[in-house]
Amino acid sequence: MSSPMFRSFSVFNYRVWFIGALVSNVGQWMQGTALSWVVLTQLTDNDAGAMGITMALQFAPPLLLVGVTGWVADRFDRRRLLLLTQSLLMAIGALIGVLILSGTMTLPLMYVFAFVLGMVAAFDNPTRQAFVSDLVARENASNAVALNAASFNSARMIGPALAGIMIVAVGTGWVFLANAVTFLAMIVALVLIRQDELVPRVKAPGAARLADGFRYVRGRPDLMVAFAMVFLIGAFGMNFPIFASTMAIEFGKDADGYGLLSSILAIGSLTGALLAARRERARIRMVIVGTGLFALAATVSAFMPTYVLYAVTLMFTGFAVVTTMTTANGYVQTTTDPALRGRVLALYMAILMGGTPIGAPIVGWVADAYGPRAAILVGAGAAFVAFGIGATWMLASGRVHRHEHRRFALSLDETRPITLVDAVAPEEFSDEVAGTTPIRLPEMDVPEIAPADRSRRV
Repeated sequence: MSSPMFRSFSVFNYRVWFIGALVSNVGQWMQGTALSWVVLTQLTDNDAGAMGITMALQFAPPLLLVGVTGWVADRFDRRRLLLLTQSLLMAIGALIGVLILSGTMTLPLMYVFAFVLGMVAAFDNPTRQAFVSDLVARENASNAVALNAASFNSARMIGPALAGIMIVAVGTGWVFLANAVTFLAMIVALVLIRQDELVPRVKAPGAARLADGFRYVRGRPDLMVAFAMVFLIGAFGMNFPIFASTMAIEFGKDADGYGLLSSILAIGSLTGALLAARRERARIRMVIVGTGLFALAATVSAFMPTYVLYAVTLMFTGFAVVTTMTTANGYVQTTTDPALRGRVLALYMAILMGGTPIGAPIVGWVADAYGPRAAILVGAGAAFVAFGIGATWMLASGRVHRHEHRRFALSLDETRPITLVDAVAPEEFSDEVAGTTPIRLPEMDVPEIAPADRSRRV
């Protein structure tokens, strides 16, 4: 464990937590794959619209309760709260599995379970992510969160493929039961954690968190642009369960083919996260470039004639979207006033997750009415709009100039000095945000930009 990349593993509590989280994440990805497949093929006749409604019901509670759940994560003992939420999620998963195996599961009942899962996850997600800062010292916090992101994307490569194999071999109900068993790993880890070695917490004020964050963001045009881009991609471009499952059916594949597509997407996602972690700074130009790459990759994938070629394009799609989301998350964290970081991240989380209840039903309806390729093009179109917003702002802000020494080159100026803050673990964010890796920063401050030195790039 001498490598700086794995320095958080020197802490006993984090080692225990990491193992439990990895096993649990695999189970969660298995359940997510099975849930989409059972709605699409068992409870409906390939109704992608119903699948979109299911996704919306899962993501709506975290959005609606974002202020309350953040306050709860800051106010109460996170370890005990996680023991409660993980136990509830385990029981819900087991109950869904039993109902499917007994043949009594219906679509309306699945809608209810999707909403209940979203309710519990609304409290579990921010608490689980914030708990990382209780496990390691501040100087290791960003490393611990980065390792969590690696765990999240590694589980994403394993879980969907394993779920696809199990669905074909033994049925979807057993996948939910298997996920319930994986929660035991997290519960055991929480029991084994040494409470006397937890880092003392500084409780954040809960009053008017989102209002204060909104006022701050309103005075930062760069953040408003980033938030608009993230919203569009999150709402229409990141509905991968709908895209992958309906395309798998179009290519004549079964559940194992769908699961494999999800795992292949994760290969690109993990690559994007690791490469983003190597950059010393999160730059907004990378958010814009990543959005453009995602738009192009999604467009190309919509026209792929074979399953194999579509799978290949998914790697590029995953790489582009995680590059965008990782950099946007890192940019928000590292350029926000430390006193407001938690509130701004709560707003970021609400915007990121808030798009799904809006976009998923629309994308699902398009897939059902016009086919999966049209649904993918809707996501690609939203990404092109997001890219246009970012590129237009970049040009209007006066940052783009002809290069002083290269005839056909352009340079980007930093029109306002941005003071970098220490990289610490965010106070609260969701699993989707956990799936993006915070950018490691050098131990230095960025000086103010003198008029004569305005050629420094963004």
